[in-house]
Amino acid sequence: MIIKSLKLKDYRNYEILNIEFDHATNIFYGDNAQGKTNILEGVYLSGTTKSHRGTKDRDLIRFGQDEAHIETVIEKNGVPWQIDMHLKKNSPKGIAINKVPIRRASELFGLTNFVFFSPEDLNIIKNGPAERRRFMDLELSQLDKVYLSDLANYNRTLNQRNRLLKDAYYRDDILDTLDVWDMQLVQYGEKIIQRRLWFIEEVNAIIGDIHHKLTGGRERIGLSYEPGCGALSLEAALEKNRERDIRMKSTSVGPHRDDICFMAGGIDIRRFGSQGQQRTAALSLKLSEIELVRQIIKDTPVLLLDDVLSELDKHRQNYLLDSIHDIQTLITCTGLDEFVNHRFSINKVFHVQNGHVSKEN
Repeated sequence: MIIKSLKLKDYRNYEILNIEFDHATNIFYGDNAQGKTNILEGVYLSGTTKSHRGTKDRDLIRFGQDEAHIETVIEKNGVPWQIDMHLKKNSPKGIAINKVPIRRASELFGLTNFVFFSPEDLNIIKNGPAERRRFMDLELSQLDKVYLSDLANYNRTLNQRNRLLKDAYYRDDILDTLDVWDMQLVQYGEKIIQRRLWFIEEVNAIIGDIHHKLTGGRERIGLSYEPGCGALSLEAALEKNRERDIRMKSTSVGPHRDDICFMAGGIDIRRFGSQGQQRTAALSLKLSEIELVRQIIKDTPVLLLDDVLSELDKHRQNYLLDSIHDIQTLITCTGLDEFVNHRFSINKVFHVQNGHVSKEN
């Protein structure tokens, strides 16, 4: 898969923007806060319906406007596809594929595959479990429409159960309906856990060798899934924690509380690894994500690199750049020196300044 072009209208700091991409490497350089990341965000949003920053639709619309438009053209197996997305302040986004409106955003999933890598991702190991769950959910949602549906149903059920637990403070008779919500939570939650276990198993088959090379043969990393319910089934854990949930007015167990453990040399590097170990593990994880997507979709994803190279030392820069030479890549940076120094092939260069993008030869 490759992305051919992007058009933005009233999106973030862009009034109008039209870009045609090269099928290989595209560099966007310029000072900070000029709009480089907004371009990558627009691309990612058009394929996943979500901002990588978790921003709400209304905050993506240019100041003073009521709606924004993104048009993305991709090519998959030689066939072009046009994705149109309208963002509105006070209503759900509208999406069309080849000018035909779709009813559910999930219909878009599977058409595109993007891997987004930002400096924040280098902290995925040392930060809290929520970021690691988000990593799994974003990738699995692109690869598996059923997972996306199960996740949406689980979150909806979880919200209903938590609302009931809060309302029960005033009306304890409604606790009689708790069994109904628990049954649905188990139905969707078990499917999510099983799919995440599969995901971790697949990543484990890839990440060990990558991490071994990145560390010069010093370390080999392994991942394991940590369900909050421990050895209990989700159904048994919900029953065991029911009184606590009623008292705390919140659901204490389930996939919304689970985590991933990263072990290297017998050490849990989330808690005891050095900053260098944690960042190397995060880089290994993202590189594994690229390879996993390749294996599953039998195609290459588009890689979006947002100012990551400046955060890595020379060895890790070299490894990353060597790993992506055959993938269409959109890269943001503040200067071109790092690419020139690495003799990295650059196919198109764009200068970004205050919401304006100019192509350079």
